[in-house]
Amino acid sequence: MAFRSSPVVLGARALSRATLARQMLLSREGGMSARDAVGHLVGLQAQNVKPPYFQLHARLAGFRPAELAGLMERREVVRMVTLRSTIHLHTAEDARALRGLVQGARDREVQQFRKGLVGVDLGRLEEVARGVVEEAPRTMAELREALVAEWPEADPQALGVAARCRLPLVQVTPRGVWGRSGQVRLTTWEQWVGAGHSDSEGAARCDMEGVVLRYLRAFGPASVKDMQTWAGLTRLKEVFERLRPELLVFRDEKGVELFDVPEAPRPDGGTPAPPRFLPEFDNVLLSHADRSRIVPAELKGRTWKGNQAYCTLLVDGFLGGIWKFAEASGGGRDEARVVVELFREVSAAQRAEIVHEGESMLAAMTDAARFSVEFGPIGG
Repeated sequence: MAFRSSPVVLGARALSRATLARQMLLSREGGMSARDAVGHLVGLQAQNVKPPYFQLHARLAGFRPAELAGLMERREVVRMVTLRSTIHLHTAEDARALRGLVQGARDREVQQFRKGLVGVDLGRLEEVARGVVEEAPRTMAELREALVAEWPEADPQALGVAARCRLPLVQVTPRGVWGRSGQVRLTTWEQWVGAGHSDSEGAARCDMEGVVLRYLRAFGPASVKDMQTWAGLTRLKEVFERLRPELLVFRDEKGVELFDVPEAPRPDGGTPAPPRFLPEFDNVLLSHADRSRIVPAELKGRTWKGNQAYCTLLVDGFLGGIWKFAEASGGGRDEARVVVELFREVSAAQRAEIVHEGESMLAAMTDAARFSVEFGPIGG
């Protein structure tokens, strides 16, 4: 009788270290470009403009915002609704291919607004919307206005949602470029980057099995449900089963089956994890069904208040606090200051590390001449 050993059990610390290593949060990566980092991470959550820049600062040695801003201006990376129906920043190739992968979920999203779309032919809506945004980038209000002119009895919000879900709409620059401002204006991926970029590379990297492997390399070891949470998709078990012969299998302390690629790093749970200042919506906190590898159960929900998301601080590899920029003393612009609210007591050495990391972030991400990190409640 063949003997089959039980899968190795990975505790929260082991999962924390494995995920942080792949996320480049155990030590900053010194030889990776911003573009390659965006690709390795399969995109950065980007509802707001600045978080992607802070996400890369936490992961890449020597990162400066101008590098990512340049990629955006050259249309090598774009901001687009993809995973979980949220705006992500992807390489141009990944954006188009991943959007195609989740298109079924976007089609189902349209059905939630069907009461406001009575009498609207969705194929015709897609055609009209494409014509409007490819003529010139439009705000969502302008796009809705054009659609209402075609379907005056329909619900304007439902028309806008349908256009966003049916078309691969990109937020064009200067929106999203560091140091610049601009309204959200939309055009299609094809209009914005299609002429200068082939999506064949992205398609090759973004078949479903390929995306599972990329997800595991960036977020594993992980369960089927973890990946479904990250992607906003369901019914991925069959894909994992097809890949099972080439994957390693573990279990967490709750008995949940975890999959992993053999070559990925899995450091010992005792590996030191330095403090890291992360922006709101960092995917390392959002991309697992069970977030206990980063967010202890007793801190669940502490990074939110109402509809406000706080910037987060990792201490010893786990959520350890929240932070925000504060007005400089006396209102002077030559000083940059952050306030940190810790969720638990830390040692004097850890506190010193937090201060050093915060000051380093301020030096890299602001033009101030002086920096300070203070501890205390950050309020609402």
